[in-house]
Amino acid sequence: MERGGYAAHVPIPRLATFLTCAALCLSIACGDDAGPDGQIFDSATPPAPPPTAKPDPATKPAGRTQRPLPSFEGTTLQGRHLAVSSLVGKRLLLFFFNPEAPDSAPVAEAIAAIADLGDRYNFQLAGIAIGSSGDQARRFASDAGLDFPIIDDSSGRIRNRLRVPARALLIGVDAEGYMSFVNSSFPTNAPDAAHRIEQEIRESMRIPLEDTHAGESLMTRQQAPLFSTPMLEGGEFRLAEHTGKPIILVFFLHTCPHCHHALNFLKQVLPEIPEERRPLLYGISLVDRAAAVRSALGELGLDFFPVLRDPGGKVRSLYGAFSGVPDLVFIDDKGGIAFRSSGWRERDEALVRMQTHKIAGTKIPMLLARTGYTGNDVCGVCHELEARSWDYTKHASAYDTLVTHGVERDGECVGCHVVGFEQAGGFDMNAPLAYLEGVGCESCHGRGGPHLSPDFVESHQYAPMCETCHNPKHSLGFDYASFRPKISHTAIAAMPPAARAALIAAGGKPRDVLPTQAAHVGSDACQSCHASEFATWLESPHASAIASLEAGGKTSDPDCQQCHTTALGKTGGFPAGAPPADHADLARVGCESCHGPGGDHVPADARKLGSIVSLGDKCDSCVILQICGSCHDHANDKEFEFSVQEHIDRQRHGTIEAGTGKPLETSASLEQPLRSGAARALAAHPDRAASTAGLP
Repeated sequence: MERGGYAAHVPIPRLATFLTCAALCLSIACGDDAGPDGQIFDSATPPAPPPTAKPDPATKPAGRTQRPLPSFEGTTLQGRHLAVSSLVGKRLLLFFFNPEAPDSAPVAEAIAAIADLGDRYNFQLAGIAIGSSGDQARRFASDAGLDFPIIDDSSGRIRNRLRVPARALLIGVDAEGYMSFVNSSFPTNAPDAAHRIEQEIRESMRIPLEDTHAGESLMTRQQAPLFSTPMLEGGEFRLAEHTGKPIILVFFLHTCPHCHHALNFLKQVLPEIPEERRPLLYGISLVDRAAAVRSALGELGLDFFPVLRDPGGKVRSLYGAFSGVPDLVFIDDKGGIAFRSSGWRERDEALVRMQTHKIAGTKIPMLLARTGYTGNDVCGVCHELEARSWDYTKHASAYDTLVTHGVERDGECVGCHVVGFEQAGGFDMNAPLAYLEGVGCESCHGRGGPHLSPDFVESHQYAPMCETCHNPKHSLGFDYASFRPKISHTAIAAMPPAARAALIAAGGKPRDVLPTQAAHVGSDACQSCHASEFATWLESPHASAIASLEAGGKTSDPDCQQCHTTALGKTGGFPAGAPPADHADLARVGCESCHGPGGDHVPADARKLGSIVSLGDKCDSCVILQICGSCHDHANDKEFEFSVQEHIDRQRHGTIEAGTGKPLETSASLEQPLRSGAARALAAHPDRAASTAGLP
């Protein structure tokens, strides 16, 4: 699936309303992430002034377009009471299933495949068994390996209240209890149904997808699956017979207004292209009712293209056309899928016109947003290699990181993980747009790139722009020269395919972010000036970290000493393999483990400010996690990453005003707000503190 395909799983205004519409529309969601500015212009329009650098916004409350998950509770298959409100504070994937429905089995298999990733990507699972007996639901859950709480709703109480269909349904819920997506349609007829559904779940839950293009060139396109199917007016259509011609396939529903808009737009666009190059348009009706389809298209004046039938949904399953209608597939003259789009939004007009000309081999019109930001997908029409190389960078998953950590509502965090935050036509937390997620093209090249902002980055000197986010507050150890190759389109494109795959695999590994030039002097040297901090630290587990190795007899094991001593093997640090008793001051996680070496800081005539790493003025979730994460990683402390703020608050000991070297004015200045998902949810909604309250 193309990046951004999850946009079809849109925020749902009301669960019951959605489910009713889904039942009427064959459970196909229509995309509605339309941008705030649907206007477009061509290259003749005068360039707009270059945008300013990224703002440094303070956290502010914002409204939401999403709705909270309706509250419900029940008894699990194991006989325990479970209220959905008790799950607020961590991302949640709800699985409604009927053991007797045929689509429940492959969806359950897909969920079981990602169940073990919950602690790695900060989500939990819960199920609701509907339309069957408790015993049958227990057998189904056991056979499928569903090892998470499942409410027994064989009475139908929850199902009837929420108007849930008697089949599989997935609901994604964010850390504050708001629905982020609903999916009730799955490619269950496909031979690899469970694998396809797993990929859809991964995309919706921001879990990295498998790199299906490992070993291939960046420009290799997936080949369109060949098929044959009956035509509405008789005869058989065989895709293989049209090799050498560009083709547009449109999976549509004859009653869907979005489909009507898309087809009417294609009716206008196709005549722009000379007949000998014009792509062939074929519609694939999701309803096998010839008379109704023919009548509807005729009344709307949309009977200008051949319509294919799809009995049994075989073609639909082959192409995985389940995310939304219309589903457009653009196939080039070599049979490769050049573009895929689900749903229909106002901004899709520009994309579709550009992609139609592209597969036809005619001049591509430049259609950028008149005001506001255009998005990577539009840039990628012409700059395809650059767009594909971007997928291999950490910039591409920058927003996913926020969602995983439950801070996508924190303005201080969002600003550096999206395109155009708090700027006209940029990303807005009130109405988030998928095509502006991540650190995209326009984050580095300016709004509209050099076409609209030719002076935004002069002579390719990107360092000042990078440093607006990669600054000391948010990013320790940033070195432009060594970081740029990791996001350089040219460098990534030149890599062998295996190296690109390794780039993604190594993306989450911690690195040493503390200074290395000075010598380490030990924690005792800090005590005379920082007596209060030293006393607090002395009572913490860090001060006796080496003792935790004694039970296993590993106090002299260098692999263990790495995280239980100060500066193992570094200048002035703990000597690898040495007996702890010989270096008692360094045989603990000392001051320099977090603040860096103090050799340039402790001399009487030393410059105090800037000679040691101060953490009081840093972003806890960014910088401190970088430092702590080198030891508190997933392998050794899998709970730490998503509760780092609570850990910091438990051992907070600063008494110096960050960046001044002066004592804090009041003890109240030490107070820091908790920023975990649970704390933010309860702070924003105090009524949710009660076990039975919370989700309206």
